[in-house]
Amino acid sequence: MKKRVICALLFALSLSANAADAPQAAAKPVVTIAALDVPRYMGTWYEIAKFENRFQKKCTGFTSATYSALPDDKVQVTNRCQGSGGEVIEAVGEARQVGNSSSPKLKVRFAPAFLSFLPMVWGDYWVIDLDQDYQLVAVSEAKREFLWILSRTKKVDKEKYDALVARLVAQGFDVSKLVPTKQE
Repeated sequence: MKKRVICALLFALSLSANAADAPQAAAKPVVTIAALDVPRYMGTWYEIAKFENRFQKKCTGFTSATYSALPDDKVQVTNRCQGSGGEVIEAVGEARQVGNSSSPKLKVRFAPAFLSFLPMVWGDYWVIDLDQDYQLVAVSEAKREFLWILSRTKKVDKEKYDALVARLVAQGFDVSKLVPTKQE
């Protein structure tokens, strides 16, 4: 009986030690902005920086995303970038809000429409930081695997960019993984 108590105690201690080793960011959920005015978000945004990802491997710069309203409160997303040979690479997808009409959480799909019934083709697109003038935004998702900083202009004031990056650090993002996007 005494051995069982000691074993249980050691097991409990090992669990708490493993929990203490877990990353702090995991304990602190990603926080979105309070509300998103989707019609105001429409238009073209230029990628200023991002976490590298598999679906933008062929892009060498000049990356933009254009959002256009579709029927049924959906949004067309057209992503463009320049490839290594100077060609324009384009991906057209669809976004939909998760929740109410001011929700800052969207789901985005670039897979063909006939696959839209599959949950795995929809990726999270959370607006986590947005200035009041809708000029500079940070977009991510719950796991912090993806991050994009977008602007209405191809260049961003250094002070505003640094302030945004500081807010991302406060949200638990490893901003050392940010890669600037060539826009000029």
